[in-house]
Amino acid sequence: MARRVVSGRAPQIVTAELPADLRALAERLRQAHYPADRNQVAAHVTLFRAVPPSCEEELHDALGAAARQHAPIAAHLVGAMSLGTGTALRIDSPAMLALRAELAGRFHGLLTPQELSEPRLHVTVQNKMPEKEAKALQEELARTLEPRDFRFAGLALHRYLDGPWETINRWSFRG
Repeated sequence: MARRVVSGRAPQIVTAELPADLRALAERLRQAHYPADRNQVAAHVTLFRAVPPSCEEELHDALGAAARQHAPIAAHLVGAMSLGTGTALRIDSPAMLALRAELAGRFHGLLTPQELSEPRLHVTVQNKMPEKEAKALQEELARTLEPRDFRFAGLALHRYLDGPWETINRWSFRG
């Protein structure tokens, strides 16, 4: 994808790219359990939610460099995770958290306090539902979801558009 830097006030979102099979599973779960009127983005693992738009060009360079330096990153789908009024697929990946920490260090001083804390890696498959419905899905997934190893395929940069996202670029790991 060609580099495209657009000025504006929309925050930048950085995600880790799921492999096709896991992305398809998460999409099926989102279609079945996420409120349709709020399901505006594809299944994703968020690394940063709100990088200032003034960082877009530097962020573009940093993500491209990270993708060139890293082979696909090992991870493990652990199982279902409660979000209170939602459900997520919990992911364990020390290597992805280490890469995220490197990026956070590079952009320190430009990130919010929330962005500086280490996230719980996950893919949201249900959100803003009655707690009883969320618990029911978590129980179902505890019975049916098989934990598995996988590798993150790359990184992506998006622009928040007051609900939906615009994908700016994607980088495949190739180190």
